[in-house]
Amino acid sequence: MTKTKDLRKRLIEYSVLIIEIVNCLDNSKASYHLGGQLLRSGTSPALNYGEAQGAESAKDFIHKMKVILKELRETDINLNIIIKAALSQDTAKVECAISESNELISIFVTSINTAKKNAKL
Repeated sequence: MTKTKDLRKRLIEYSVLIIEIVNCLDNSKASYHLGGQLLRSGTSPALNYGEAQGAESAKDFIHKMKVILKELRETDINLNIIIKAALSQDTAKVECAISESNELISIFVTSINTAKKNAKL
């Protein structure tokens, strides 16, 4: 399997993990608010990665990759708020998602920097 397919699969698994976390949040107003945001930002990277693969130029690719990075960072902060506010019964799953967020953020920072260097932007 190529790196592109591996990352695509990883992003899809990450989205599923985020959905599982949202489904396990308590019924508070805070969980409803953060859960909605988490669902959007946490599933967005997989969807936007497909868009990046079809980018029309190097500049377009870099822009789409930056959108993915932004969504991953938002998701990571949201997950940390959920842990600190004790909004989930399944903290192990949230901690797993935080770890994966950090790894994915590192991957996308590196990918963006490499793409910029290769495109000489």
